Amino acid sequence: MKLTQVARASLEELKLDYEDFLRHRKLKMWDRNNPLRQQLIDLRCHTADDVALWIRKVSYKDRHVDEENVSSHTMSNKSTLSTKIYSEYSANAALVLLNVACTLLDLQVERLALDFENEGGFTERLYKVRTSKKKSD
Repeated sequence: MKLTQVARASLEELKLDYEDFLRHRKLKMWDRNNPLRQQLIDLRCHTADDVALWIRKVSYKDRHVDEENVSSHTMSNKSTLSTKIYSEYSANAALVLLNVACTLLDLQVERLALDFENEGGFTERLYKVRTSKKKSD
């Protein structure tokens, strides 16, 4: 249970780093109601490559819409805009996945606490096994 809580705390620190990344670059942080957030959750990606592919797809659509609105269509402006949008989507996707992981770890801690309450800790269970073995010998 302690190690699971340590893992949870580490994820919270990582979330703060991504939030700082977005804030320092003046990029938009998705709120809970952002449809892209729910779209990523619903996608249930199995690998980091699946997430990266999704980011490329959704950021590509927005990137082309925004590039059409750039007053000076130099390659430099388009490249900067592409990097900015891709960075924003990548950091927000990481935050979404971190939130999902934190929620799952919260559920795991609840289950571990319930198991501890009902079955005891490792030492207690080991004692029961050893006592039972001695009685059967």
